[in-house]
Amino acid sequence: MIKPETIQKIFDAARIEEVVGDFVTLKKRGVNYIGLCPFHNEKTPSFTVSPAKGIFKCFGCGKAGNAVKFVMEHEHYSYPEALKYLARKYGIDVEETELSDEEKQQMDEREALFALNTFMSDYFQEQLFQSEEGKAVGLTYFKERGFLEATIKKFQLGYAHDAWEKYSKYALEHGYSKDVLVKTGLSIDKGNRLMDRFRGRVMFPIHNLTGKVIGFGGRILSSEKSTAKYVNSPESEIYNKSKSLYGIFFARNAIVKQDNCYLVEGYTDVISLHQAGIENVVASSGTSLTEEQIKLIKRFTPNITILYDGDAAGIKASFRGIDLILYQGMNVKIVLFPDGEDPDSYARSHTSSELENFIRTSAVDFIKFKTRLLLDETLGDPVAKVTLIKDIVQTIAHIPEAIQRTVYIQECSAMMDIPEQTLMNELNKLLREKYRKKLRKTTPEQQLEPESAIDVMKQPAGRQNQIDPLDISEHEKQIMRLLLLYGNRKIQPPDVETEKIIDEFGKEVVVVQEEYVAKYVLTNLENDGITFENKLYNQMADEIKKMLETGKVPDEQYFTQHMDDKIADEAISLIATPYELSSSWKKNKIYVKSEEDDLSKTVVSTLNQFRIKVISRYLREITEKMKTTSDEAEIFILQQQFFELKKVAKEIDNELHRIFDY
Repeated sequence: MIKPETIQKIFDAARIEEVVGDFVTLKKRGVNYIGLCPFHNEKTPSFTVSPAKGIFKCFGCGKAGNAVKFVMEHEHYSYPEALKYLARKYGIDVEETELSDEEKQQMDEREALFALNTFMSDYFQEQLFQSEEGKAVGLTYFKERGFLEATIKKFQLGYAHDAWEKYSKYALEHGYSKDVLVKTGLSIDKGNRLMDRFRGRVMFPIHNLTGKVIGFGGRILSSEKSTAKYVNSPESEIYNKSKSLYGIFFARNAIVKQDNCYLVEGYTDVISLHQAGIENVVASSGTSLTEEQIKLIKRFTPNITILYDGDAAGIKASFRGIDLILYQGMNVKIVLFPDGEDPDSYARSHTSSELENFIRTSAVDFIKFKTRLLLDETLGDPVAKVTLIKDIVQTIAHIPEAIQRTVYIQECSAMMDIPEQTLMNELNKLLREKYRKKLRKTTPEQQLEPESAIDVMKQPAGRQNQIDPLDISEHEKQIMRLLLLYGNRKIQPPDVETEKIIDEFGKEVVVVQEEYVAKYVLTNLENDGITFENKLYNQMADEIKKMLETGKVPDEQYFTQHMDDKIADEAISLIATPYELSSSWKKNKIYVKSEEDDLSKTVVSTLNQFRIKVISRYLREITEKMKTTSDEAEIFILQQQFFELKKVAKEIDNELHRIFDY
């Protein structure tokens, strides 16, 4: 277990914008940062990072948290794993106390999978450089491919011996269990023994975004036709092929810097381009491009350039994947290498400047590329041309931006010698059909779901009645939000008289009595006998009271970094806001008053509105009781309570400068 003081060090060191920025491209907007949410699919940014508060919040899907929570959610780490990741990032030594058996069991499995992969990656590297077979077979192969030793070490390339159970036995001897070896896919369970999955192969470790080894790819070097050229790790708890991209860990910073991602097919393409100085490159590792892989790239850039060899059949087969890229609102370009060349071979046979120049001058917009490629095949065939037109318009229909669609229609009209209006009519037909399909999939409840206050007013009376006008949940939220944001700030309570004293020079001085917002609010609620209906808020309020008794006042980060996930999540949801006043207002000398400008008034007003709502509920309860009782003595008592509460309510209303008929 990590010591509390070490945990605090990690929280203090972790800068939320740096942690999130390792995985999401962020753009500064005022005092905050915004980006595309990594937890759900979105085309316009609703994901906000607040360095001042140390939190992130997506106003689309609702995900929120601090730096540790982000790493836990994004990497599917346990709490200790996330802390250790941040400790490594910020160079903090982790001091731990002994774990209980139960804690070990909870942490062991995922950590064991990662630990084994790291252990085996080191082993394969050692075999490549130290063993006779590794040097003679594996290292020779890599050097024949033109890979420098520095490049081989950077990508942690290795070698697995051509033996049935060599590395499986080695791992067992070093304390790794049979179960973990099978779950990672490194070994195959043959009942009475384990068999190495990778035999006589050069090894390519596959890393996740944080650099952890999640799986392996192995290439056989023999010419046996019955054996697969490449073997990859099967899917496991830590490796999902459709969500992974080879080289993403090494490429992510360069992708952001270049604002473009080169997409290739294989491991060696990635490595050769890196060695040539082009680092913003990843590979789908021979699989069809998936939506998850596209979203992974989109976190860092909206621009993808796909590098193809000269195989026309392979290019056509990838068109569906490229349509998925367009659907995500991304820009796609194509680079076609000469016949017989691929990115790997071209990088090895040309200088870095020649390679960069070729890619830059050869990149063509995908839709133009697809139109030209298919047009060549339809010459003299009107039926084929009709199919082509529909295919191209179908691709354009995947683009979410209307202006972009219109531009492509204009360009394709000229290229195919087809009237622009004809293409536009076909496009509109496809878009209408897409809308109808979407509508058919929508349930009646979803169609009726209100999107605004106006929509609520349009709802049938039965639905409107479901909303209790005396519901206090929103008022409780506002009170708790003030406690979190300003609990440790001092205000001058309106009901506290100022005190006049004579100073050391004999002058009369007015002493302003101030009180912490937290103490003022909680004391007033306690005096009124009001407790929060929300159990979580009551728990938070109790913690604040206990700290006040010791002379301490918690700040907002005390709760956003709370050990209890429910409390931390709720605190972040309460203080996060999607709105921010533009800096241009100040530049133009337009000053907008904020709740902080007169904090005393804000606190008192919010507290009084909460009181009014609570009193109104009591009045309603009393009225209902008077209707159902025939006991005159009880009615008299209820009437007295009713008039007393009305009197208090009117006093509060006078303070709020409003008139309300109870």
